[in-house]
Amino acid sequence: MTAKKKTTVIAAGCLIFFLAASTIMVRSVDRLRPTVSGQDVLYFESPKAIKRASLGYTGLMACIYWTRVVQYFGSHHHSSATHYNLLAPLLTITTYLDPHLVIAYEFGANFLAPAPPNGAGEPDKAIQLINYGIQHNRDNWHLYYDLGFVYYMDVKDYAKAAQVFVEGSRLPHTHPYLKLLAAQMAEHAGEYQTARMLWSATYENTEDQQIRKNATDHLRAIRVDEDVRQLQMAVTRFGEQTGRLPSSMHELASFMELRALPVDPDGIPYKLDPDGRVLVAHPDDFPFITRGLPPGYKPPVPGSVH
Repeated sequence: MTAKKKTTVIAAGCLIFFLAASTIMVRSVDRLRPTVSGQDVLYFESPKAIKRASLGYTGLMACIYWTRVVQYFGSHHHSSATHYNLLAPLLTITTYLDPHLVIAYEFGANFLAPAPPNGAGEPDKAIQLINYGIQHNRDNWHLYYDLGFVYYMDVKDYAKAAQVFVEGSRLPHTHPYLKLLAAQMAEHAGEYQTARMLWSATYENTEDQQIRKNATDHLRAIRVDEDVRQLQMAVTRFGEQTGRLPSSMHELASFMELRALPVDPDGIPYKLDPDGRVLVAHPDDFPFITRGLPPGYKPPVPGSVH
């Protein structure tokens, strides 16, 4: 047997030995867990120590720990657990061992962010996890999507979600949908100037007529929301100065020193109800508006006749 073959046989034997040892260790831990007062225990907490113990097989060890993450989350979720104490530490170990294991960031964030029993209720740790992933996988737009999703769904920070989607939309080979999401988040956050810029860029940089119509509808909605917000602020100022509500849109326009009644993008004047609410005359013509809707208004079902 040549020296090269001997080395190969020895290396293969060592690999089999360490795999068997890892399996025995995991099974031993599983047998011990029921005796620890029902509490979660992480027997090896240091990612650096585990990396050293892997003897260079960090990718293999990362896969083993990722398997433990999935098993841990699955068992706790199945039992409707309210605590996932080991989830973040296990994910930290997994991604330290293999910073390029993208699946651990994508699914790990979905495990961490939602409130129990659907997740650990730790969106801050989910954000920390994905940011670590972005540091080591800077051209992966999926991670920006996942990060923006956490900010949107779990933190309710729409401005930050918009910022993340914008950053992701600038990556090479990114999905164009990120720019649409960025615009929607900016609009949701009330950042009208940013939303207008993003929707205008979307309109100008596509030939898809459906996307163009969607951008146009959002631009119209932004103008309406801005108009109504400014008019509603004028109603408040009028009440502070006079002690009453304006009697009509004519009186409000005069108070604002406008030369004509304020109108929507279709040229229809805005209305003022007896309670001082500024309303859009035909809200069905402006999908995506969030202001100026009559109390109890329900948008029409797509495809219905109205």
